[in-house]
Amino acid sequence: MRRDPEEPARSRPEQVTGRFGGLVADRVTGRDDLLARARGQLSRGGSVLLHGPAGIGKSTVLRTLAAEYAGTARTVLRCAATESESHLPFLTLVDLLGLVVDEVSGQLPAPQRAALEAALTGRGDSSLHHDGLALRLAVLSVLRALAARGPVLLVADDLQWLDAASAELLGFAARRLGGMPVRMLCAARTGTEPQGQSYDRYLRASLPETLTLRVPPLSRTGISELLTRRGYTGLPRSTVRDIHRTSGGNPLFALELGRALAESPTPPRPGEPLPVPTSLRALVLSRLGMLSTEARRTLLVASAGARPTLQLLHAAGRNDAEAETARAARLGLLATDRETSGGQEGAIRFAHPLISAALYAQASPQERRAAHAALSTAASDPIERARHLALATPGTDQQVADRLSEAAALARDRGAPSVAAQLGLLAARHTPPDAVQEADERRLRAAEDALTSGEQDLAREVAREVLDRATDPEIRVRAWTVVIDTAGHAMAGIDAVFPQVLADAGDDPRLLALVRYQLAWRALLVEGAMDKGRAEAARAARLAAQAADRRTELMALAFQAQMETLMGHPGAPATLERALSEPQDPAVACDHNGAGAARFRWQIMSDRLTEARTTITGLLREVRRRGMAESEVHFLRGLAETELRSGHCGRALELAHESLRLARDTGIGEGAAAMFASLAEAAGGDAERALALAGEAVRRAEEDGDLMYQSRALAALGHAHLVAGDDTAAAQALRRVRELEHRLGVSDPARGRWHGDLAEALARTGGLAEAQDVIDATRVHAARLGRESVLAVMDRAEALVVAAHGEAEAAALLLAAAADRLGRLGYGLEEARAALELARLRAVAPDTVAARSAYDETARLLRRCKARPWLRRLEALEGVSSAATSPAAPSPTLVGPAVTGRQPRPGLAGSAPPALDTLAATERQVAALVLEGATNREIAARLFISVKTVEATLTRVYRKLGIRSRVDIVRLAAGQRTG
Repeated sequence: MRRDPEEPARSRPEQVTGRFGGLVADRVTGRDDLLARARGQLSRGGSVLLHGPAGIGKSTVLRTLAAEYAGTARTVLRCAATESESHLPFLTLVDLLGLVVDEVSGQLPAPQRAALEAALTGRGDSSLHHDGLALRLAVLSVLRALAARGPVLLVADDLQWLDAASAELLGFAARRLGGMPVRMLCAARTGTEPQGQSYDRYLRASLPETLTLRVPPLSRTGISELLTRRGYTGLPRSTVRDIHRTSGGNPLFALELGRALAESPTPPRPGEPLPVPTSLRALVLSRLGMLSTEARRTLLVASAGARPTLQLLHAAGRNDAEAETARAARLGLLATDRETSGGQEGAIRFAHPLISAALYAQASPQERRAAHAALSTAASDPIERARHLALATPGTDQQVADRLSEAAALARDRGAPSVAAQLGLLAARHTPPDAVQEADERRLRAAEDALTSGEQDLAREVAREVLDRATDPEIRVRAWTVVIDTAGHAMAGIDAVFPQVLADAGDDPRLLALVRYQLAWRALLVEGAMDKGRAEAARAARLAAQAADRRTELMALAFQAQMETLMGHPGAPATLERALSEPQDPAVACDHNGAGAARFRWQIMSDRLTEARTTITGLLREVRRRGMAESEVHFLRGLAETELRSGHCGRALELAHESLRLARDTGIGEGAAAMFASLAEAAGGDAERALALAGEAVRRAEEDGDLMYQSRALAALGHAHLVAGDDTAAAQALRRVRELEHRLGVSDPARGRWHGDLAEALARTGGLAEAQDVIDATRVHAARLGRESVLAVMDRAEALVVAAHGEAEAAALLLAAAADRLGRLGYGLEEARAALELARLRAVAPDTVAARSAYDETARLLRRCKARPWLRRLEALEGVSSAATSPAAPSPTLVGPAVTGRQPRPGLAGSAPPALDTLAATERQVAALVLEGATNREIAARLFISVKTVEATLTRVYRKLGIRSRVDIVRLAAGQRTG
C-alpha cells in the first residue's frame, strides 16, 4: 500500500594442491554475519567448523570460504566423505594426502614412510592396531613438512562420515600442530554421527583455535531471494511465507517446495497446504514405517491441528496418544519434551515443520477429512472448530459458510486479520451457488482483511476475482479500492482504473467519496500536485459527510490535514481538529493515514518531541494489537524518527532496521523504510550503508513515479553524502530536493529538514551566495510557522558562511547560540553537530584552551548520542587539534568515562600527569582508559571508535611521549605521581 543455500548432491571433489585454479565460489544468500565471523577467524590463522542439519547450506558456505582463502595457502588439501564409504579405513586420508605425500615422503623416517604407504595404498596389513605410533607420527610429519614450505588449508566436508581410522589420525595430528600455519575449514551434519561419535570430537576438542559456527535457517527474505535467484519468480508473498514456514528456513527444502509449485498444474488455493514433492517426503518420513497404522493416524491428526496437544488428541479420539507420540519422538519425528517451547502442557511439536507438511500431503483426501472432522468437535477454540468443520465438509453448505463468517469476524476482533482472510475465503467457497452476492461480499471482506495483514498479493488476487463476477456498484468500488491500495506508491501503474471506478460509483455520494479520496492520493503521488490532492480530500470529506460515512470522512480529513501541514497552510490546525473530533472510528484512529498519524506528524514538525513520542508509541501498540502490518511498518519508522530527532541514534537505528525488515517481509513501503534506515545509519551506523540504502530508496521512488518520496529519498542521499564527507555530491542531490519540493508545493521546512544540509554543503564548496539564499528563504517559512529547531539549524548553517567571510568570532557566537537552542529543544544530534562546527572553528584558532574545550564537549555530546559516523568525522580534527596544542596549555582531566567491570589502578586515576598535557583530546582519553586497565577493544567500545583508531592513537601517544608500550604509560604516570 502506501503510501506514507542450498546443499545439492555432490560427487567426491578433485584433490587440489597449491592454489585453486579457476575455482569459483557459489553465491551465498543471507549469510553475511556467518561469513564475517568465519572470515575473521580464518584471517587470524584459526580454524572453522560449520555444522547444521542436511540441506541448510553448509557446503555452499564451505565452498565460498575455501575459494576465498585458497589463495592464501601454498597447499590446499580437500576431502568430502560419504556415508556409503565411511566403513573403509584410511579413505579420507587417501583423499587428503594421496596427491601430495610423494613431495615430502623423503623427509620421513623409514618406519613412518612404510606405515603411511601401506595405509594409502591398501597393501600389507596396515591398521592403527598394527602400525599405531608410526602411522600417527607419519601423518603429523607430513603436515609439518607441508606447513614448513608454506601455509596449509585443509578443507573437509561432511565430517560426520569420516572413517574412524582417518578421524583418529587427524585428531592426533591436530593436537600437535600448535604454532604451525595449518588451518582447517570443515563442515559437519548434525544428528547423523555414527556410533555415538561427536562430529567435532576430532577437531574442536583437539584444536583450541577452532571456531564452531552453526549454519542457521534462512530468514523469509533470504528464502525469497534464493527462490528468485533459482528462477522461481512471481510467487505471491503469502506463498513465499508458507514456503519459509514449511521449510523451516532450510534452503534445500525451500528449493524443492518451489520446484514442486512450479511443476504443479494447479497451484494451491489460499489456505491450502503446499505440495510436498515425493523426494522430500521420502527424506523426512523415512522412519514413518516403523510406526503402527494407528500411530500414523495420530500423527496425521496432530499435523492437521494448529496447536496440537495430548489433550486435543485425546479429545479427537486418539486414546493411546502418549505412547504413540513418545515412540514418534524416539524416532526423531517429534521433538522431545525438553525441546518443546511455549510452556503449554502436553504440547506436541514436530521435529521439523516439513515432517508435518509431508504427513499431511501423503494422506488421502478421505484421511484428511476424517482428521479434520475429529478436530472440529475436539478443538476448544471456535475459530479452530469452524476451520476444521470447513475442511471436513466437501462442497457447499450454508451453515458451514455462516459459521466460518462468524469465526472470521472473531479473528478480526482478536487482531488476526490474516486468519480472518483465510476463514473468509473458506466461507465464500462453502457459500451455495445461488447466493452469489453473499459470496462476493465474503471474498471482498477477505481481501480487505488480507490488505490489513500486509498480504498484498492475496488481497489483489481476490479483489480482481470479485471484479470479474460482481455487478453490485458498492462491491465493485470497494474491490477497486483494494486494487488501488495494493499498488502502494506505484499508483502510476494503475492510472487506467480510475475512469472505471468513477463509472461504477455513478452519482452515489458514498461511493464517490471513496473514489475522491483515492483521487486525492493520485494527485499527490502521480501528479505531485499537493494543492490538488488537498482539494480532492476536502471534496471527499464533504461527500462522505453527506452520505453519513464517518469512516471515509475521517480518512479524507486526515489526508487534508497532512497536506495542509506540509504546505504550511493556515487552516491545518482547524482541519486536524475536525479529523480528531468525535465520533471516531477506532480502526481509522490508528490507521497510518488516519488522524492519529496526522497528529503525530504535526507534533514532530512543531518540535513537540515528547508529545510525538507518546502519540506514536500508543499508535504502534494499537496497530500491533490489531495486526495492522502496514501501519506497523509506518509507525515503527515514526518512532525511529522521534528517537533520531531526540539524539538517541542507537535506538533509532534499531527501530529503523526493524521497520525495514518488516517492510521487506511484507513488500509494504520498502522504499520509505530504506530511506529512513539510511538516515538512521548516517546518524548512528555506517555512512557507506547509509549511501547504499538511500540509493535504493531513490531508485524505488523513481520506478514508482512517486515524487513525494523521491524528494525524501534524495534528501536522505544528500545527507549520507554529507556525512561521508562528499560535500559536492551532497549539494547536487539536495539541489534536486529543493527543486522538487518547490514543484510539489511543500513549504514547511520541518517536513524534510534538508535545508541546513544543503546550506552547509554549499558553504563548504564555495557556493556562499547560494547558501545564504537557502538560509534566508528557509528562515521566512520557519519563522512564519514557528519552527524553532529549523531556525536554530539555519543559524548553524549561516555560521559557516560567516566564517568563510573571515568573521570567526561572529561565527562562533552563532554556533554557541545554535547549540544551546537545539539542546533546550531536545535535538541532541543537531546540538552535537553545532558543537562539532564550533570545534572545527576553534581547531585552527591560536587559543588552544578553547580548542581543547570545544573538542571535548563535542566528543561528549556525540558519544551521548552514539553518533558513530559523526564521531569519525570528529577524529579528523585530531591532527589539527594536536598541531594547535601547546605543552603550556592547561589540560582538562585525563581520566575519561570508566570501562565497565574495570577499576582505575590505585594512584593513577585523576588529573593528568603534566607530561601528558601535550596529547590531543582523543589521545588523552585513550591514555586515561589505558591507565584504568582497559583493552583496545574496550576502549573502542567506550569511545565509539574503531579498534584500528585506538591502535593508531596509541602509536601517536608513544611517539609524542618517547615511550614504547602501554606499560610505559602506566610507569610514566606512576613515576610523576610519586616524584
